[in-house]
Amino acid sequence: MRKVFQAELHQVGEELIQISTLVKEALVRAADSFLNSDIEEAEEVISNDQRIDFLQNQLDERCIDILALQGPVASDLRAIVSSLRMSSSLERMGDLARHVAQIARMRFPEKAVPEEVATIFSEMVELDTQIIDSVIKLLETRELSLTEEIYSHKARINNLHREVFKMMNAEDWQHSPQVTVDVTLASRYLERFGDHGVSVARKVNYLVTGEWS
Repeated sequence: MRKVFQAELHQVGEELIQISTLVKEALVRAADSFLNSDIEEAEEVISNDQRIDFLQNQLDERCIDILALQGPVASDLRAIVSSLRMSSSLERMGDLARHVAQIARMRFPEKAVPEEVATIFSEMVELDTQIIDSVIKLLETRELSLTEEIYSHKARINNLHREVFKMMNAEDWQHSPQVTVDVTLASRYLERFGDHGVSVARKVNYLVTGEWS
């Protein structure tokens, strides 16, 4: 029975890695659609989000079955509860990537991002990509030093998010209300993507140490 239980826990871990890998792909493709007005990429991200949702539901059902049938305690229980919460954060990251792609689709064939903020958004995307890369490695290795990288990248994203709002509030901002709304939402989506990455990192820390970071 114990071997079956450990196999189930291992499968949960593999599914978290699979979901996070799909989330990374969604982010990269959504960013390409947003920055380069690529409608095909946008459509792919929007369509593929169903796959992330399906895998999250499958993982959650597996965790609930383990709780019901195996009655885990101590660290094993911590692993199951943490996995449930991580899957929710990863699914939300996929949703946020989809939201970015939806902005690109709505504005096609025009670019959704004005030139003067394109560089900021490119850096935000790069930092979010590094965050999800570190999340994948963290899930694979449980190497807690990776959490510091995630926190550092998120701090930089926060600064860039504030910079976007400063530019929109400046007197020389001449774009339409719709463009302003798009930029506001996209910046928020990318900032929240990083937040959920931090949330996963904290849950892995809790899983390994039993303490909240």
